Amino acid sequence: MRPILLGVLGCSLVLSVQAFYSANDDVVELNPSNFNQEVIQSDSLWLVEFYAPWCGHCQTLTPEWKKAATALKGIVKIGAVDADQHKSMGGQYGVRGFPTIKVFGANKNKPEDYQGGRSSQAIVDGAMNALRSLVKDRLSGKSGSSGYSKQSSGGGSKQDVVELTDDNFDRMVLESNEVWLVEFFAPWCGHCKSLEPEWAAAASAIKEQTKGKVRLGAVDATVHQAVSGRYGIRGFPTIKIFRKGEEPEDYQGGRTRGDIIERALDLFSDNAAPPELLEILNEDVLKKTCEDSQLCIIAVLPHILDTGASGRNGYLEVMVNMAEKYKKKMWGWLWAEAGAQMELEAALGIGGFGYPAMAAINTRKMKFALLKGSFSDAGIHEFLRALSVGRGSTSTLGGGIMPKIAAVEPWDGKDGELPVEEDYDLSDVDLDDDFEKDEL
Repeated sequence: MRPILLGVLGCSLVLSVQAFYSANDDVVELNPSNFNQEVIQSDSLWLVEFYAPWCGHCQTLTPEWKKAATALKGIVKIGAVDADQHKSMGGQYGVRGFPTIKVFGANKNKPEDYQGGRSSQAIVDGAMNALRSLVKDRLSGKSGSSGYSKQSSGGGSKQDVVELTDDNFDRMVLESNEVWLVEFFAPWCGHCKSLEPEWAAAASAIKEQTKGKVRLGAVDATVHQAVSGRYGIRGFPTIKIFRKGEEPEDYQGGRTRGDIIERALDLFSDNAAPPELLEILNEDVLKKTCEDSQLCIIAVLPHILDTGASGRNGYLEVMVNMAEKYKKKMWGWLWAEAGAQMELEAALGIGGFGYPAMAAINTRKMKFALLKGSFSDAGIHEFLRALSVGRGSTSTLGGGIMPKIAAVEPWDGKDGELPVEEDYDLSDVDLDDDFEKDEL
């Protein structure tokens, strides 16, 4: 009896961790099956939490999220997605940490990041602000629904799907440096018609998230038979992946927009160069790098006189390795010399000692986390891995504003040189004339 009881308790504990929300809650559980109908095709304002059951911050948010959902019932829709189970949905909306909250307002195809606090009151306030903004847009004549004249019924723009033909295929696809996913279809094909809105929605999302480095195209195989015959198209729809200089491969993934986006982002990261590691030379470098990235990884390295060129290059090599390892995250990577950016160091609480140091900054939320372990491949990997899954403690950055950045000269790649002391000629000075002796 005792083993059975323990087993029941064990199962109960597992279920209590995994079941964040139930049918009795006012939080709508969302998944790939109901997301399009509930959220995308809805005229309501939605706040959607993307969470993972093992995430400590998500567990802390759960009761606040439920309270907010009850308070906003009938006014704003509150939903939740288990992004650990439904990874394609997280990939579709660029979720890289947990919990992530998105606001689905007027343009459901481009949700905004929620930037407010995590208490029930802060969530309600943020939702009401978003609702007022949505109503104001509608009063001014802007569309408040998910549909647009040039969009497919699934929320994506058909213009983002490139129409490929016998005449333009080689120039557009084979001679291009971009990665292509190409659908070969027939107008009468039922499966092709079902795929069309998913393909269009995926094309819009992929264009934005990869900055045009991965593109989606479509070939009417009943009209453009030369290119279709070249690749042995026998059934519809057939999707192939084209990379410059390589043989095309068959697409083996699912046919939902989330599946397509997830595969495209994998292709993008596989073919993308690692992000550039930049020295913080002025405010523009910091601003551009951090505003374009969800996280900015900043290292403060010892003064060149303390390490020499070889020591500094060793630290930079560690950072380059980590940038390569985490390039799928599309984070920004920066470094500064100790003492060069004093206000930044003060804002991060690392000034004056403990070099090398590292911080991960989210400039949208004005939060940062500090590396506690060693400045090594293993130490930094553990630090970044914890951040990427929503673990680790964070602090508010310097009163909630970015510190002032000083303009400095770039490192020349050489060892440091001690400042040259000026020599003074004392041969003309008669010390006996200047200092008279007093006799007692």
